[in-house]
Order: sequence, then structure tokens, then C-alpha cells
Amino acid sequence: LRCSCRSGGGLVQVGGSLRLSCAAPGLTFSTYTIGWFRQAPGKEHDFVAAISGRYDISYYADSVKGRFTISRDNAANTVYLQMNCLKPEDTAVYFCVSRRTAPHTMARLPYGAMDFRGKGTLVTVSS
Repeated sequence: LRCSCRSGGGLVQVGGSLRLSCAAPGLTFSTYTIGWFRQAPGKEHDFVAAISGRYDISYYADSVKGRFTISRDNAANTVYLQMNCLKPEDTAVYFCVSRRTAPHTMARLPYGAMDFRGKGTLVTVSS
């Protein structure tokens, strides 16, 4: 999994927006739920959002619900995380992950239980 940030380096002001993308070449994409975890400095990995391989069923952590939107393009083997109304507490390294499970189940699993984990990308929200 390749996790990339498409907004010029991952630094944004409070209230701003950022979109992350996660490409998975070579993966049978539609059979996996793809999600994002994040790790703030000095903290554990926390679930952020996930989307099912089929039917686009999504699930979000309460902390990002209403602000973040996860979507996927199976033809391009890519998942996107649109992050709006960013807050300083959103500052973290974001990791794209995948597992053959339902999105709400992924939310309850530890980061280490993911089948695949991409390299993280740093998102910094400055106040």
C-alpha cells in the first residue's frame, strides 16, 4: 500500500482541508476493506475511517465523523480520505491499511491486526 498526501506536504492551518490517497497496485482491491489509522506523537495508533470493498459501506471514528469522507475508486485501486475542518488534534502520521473484514470490525481491531499497512504520511495542522 502506498499512502500519499496530495496537498503539498501535509501542512495545513486550522479549518483547512487535505486529501490523502492510498494506492494498492497488485492487490485484489475490491475484496478488501481499506482504511486509515493515525498515530499522534506519543500515542497509540487510532482508527480513523474505513470503506468496504463492495457497496462502499463506510465507517468513521466519532472524532472525525462529519468532517472526514472516505471514498474509493476500484478501477484505479485507490482510496481517498478527504479531511475538512481540520483541527490541531488531527495532527498525526496517517497510515493506510487493509483487511478482509467489515469496516465497523476494522474499527475495533488493533493496528497490528491489519493484513497490509502502508508507510505513513504526516499531517500537521497548525493553529
